[in-house]
Amino acid sequence: MVPAPHTPAPRGGRPAHVADLLRLVTRDPGRPRLTWYGDDSERVELSGAVLENWVNKTTNLLVEEFDAGPGTRVVLDLPVHWRTLIWALAAWRVGATVVLVDENATDPGSTHAEVVVTHRPDAWTGSGAELVAVALPALARRFDGALPTGAIDAASAVMSYGDQLGWAPEPDRELDALVDGPLVVRHESLVPPPAGVSGNGGPGPRALVGLEGGSLASGLREVLALLAADGSAVVVSPATAGMLSADEQRLQRLVSTERVTR
Repeated sequence: MVPAPHTPAPRGGRPAHVADLLRLVTRDPGRPRLTWYGDDSERVELSGAVLENWVNKTTNLLVEEFDAGPGTRVVLDLPVHWRTLIWALAAWRVGATVVLVDENATDPGSTHAEVVVTHRPDAWTGSGAELVAVALPALARRFDGALPTGAIDAASAVMSYGDQLGWAPEPDRELDALVDGPLVVRHESLVPPPAGVSGNGGPGPRALVGLEGGSLASGLREVLALLAADGSAVVVSPATAGMLSADEQRLQRLVSTERVTR
């Protein structure tokens, strides 16, 4: 299949779309772009090439399994996690609307969606949406638990799709890209202006994301801004953030080990 044509980034180098971000991070394919610190000392590092690979596979699944495209509502019922970012990037790559839900919601299944990507599929069995069950442990090869009828196991399904992007629809810049309660962001303004770009042509900033809390939506957009600045993100889970905030020496060791620049 031939990929859809893509509108180039505007002058000045600011990435206009997720496809621009992926081209940017793969210009230096071996450099770390996303490092994840989860609970129980989990650490996952994705280079630019590996990040693109995961996004391509996930995008192919969304298109081929669900015919996802502009306007498709994709609920991400997931915590702060590297897999959450992959699914968000893939959904935005095809112009879908990513809808975030409160992890503590007692009736999440009432949220309207065509596709739900979740770590708790049983909570969505009455929603009428297509279900994708995501295993959160770093090395999980399958979802640990019974799957509702018709639900897809993301851990195995994503790996069955091609590393190269097939046909994918172009986003409609006027449509919603991100919805989180009252927050609504259109595709035209999804990728924030890059901040902290190196003036000497070197790599962009490498920053900690999630240390000071904040919403999942703000964390996703901070990662987008870092990638747009040709930088990289070290993302920590809420539990890890709590431990780091309470232990300055541990935090400084992480900053030094990961070569965080801001």
